[in-house]
Amino acid sequence: MTHFLPNSRTPDDSKSGRQQAARASRAATLVARLQAMQKQINAKHFAVLRLNGNSLPSARKLTCVIDNWGVTAETAAHELVTAYGADMLAHLDSSLLPVMWNGMGEHQAAEASDFARFTHRFTARLLPYSAIAFPVRLGAQGNGYVIFTGSYIDLTSEVIIDLHGRSCHIMTDLLAADERRMAPSETLSDREIGCLQMAGDGYISEEIAEKMGLSVHTVNAYLGAATTKLDSVNRIQAIAKAIRLGYIS
Repeated sequence: MTHFLPNSRTPDDSKSGRQQAARASRAATLVARLQAMQKQINAKHFAVLRLNGNSLPSARKLTCVIDNWGVTAETAAHELVTAYGADMLAHLDSSLLPVMWNGMGEHQAAEASDFARFTHRFTARLLPYSAIAFPVRLGAQGNGYVIFTGSYIDLTSEVIIDLHGRSCHIMTDLLAADERRMAPSETLSDREIGCLQMAGDGYISEEIAEKMGLSVHTVNAYLGAATTKLDSVNRIQAIAKAIRLGYIS
């Protein structure tokens, strides 16, 4: 049996370890920021829900990606999405106003007398906590909510505006982290980049093929490969992501 000592790791092992450490550090920083926001409004827990299947209406759903619910996390996330998921999806499509709701019994969100213009109220459902949910839309990707829950959510209009801005930064950093996780094997080739650039400039496959001296089938193959590598559902989304990542302009 072969044993590997710590100093006998290959360069690839060391790189992988550094990448894992960097991801862990970024995650810890996000959690610390969310905890600070949570304490500011007397909340007990936080959760970040992200929208999946954004381009396919039948597949759209909110998924919890970060939370501090502890051992009950999966159950709590399921209960939240079951109770309010459809309402939150509809609200995300139409408004960026923060959403509030009351929990059962004495669980209350702060009254909206001084910030009614800055919030939207959902009808209370049978959940054991009050909450405020900050919607975030970043384009084709990175959409969802940053949510804070507790027995009583202590809010003012100034705090709502401040936390909404910070929630946008949280989602932006999560999206950037996703894009940094593209493996070297998923890096776009020069031909894939060239085809994407021309598609982004408005050329159709036949025109790209003529200008690049390729067959239409080959052009479509390059565009399809690029779309897969960029984890996109269609060519338009792939172009948008390639621009964000700096592959094309």
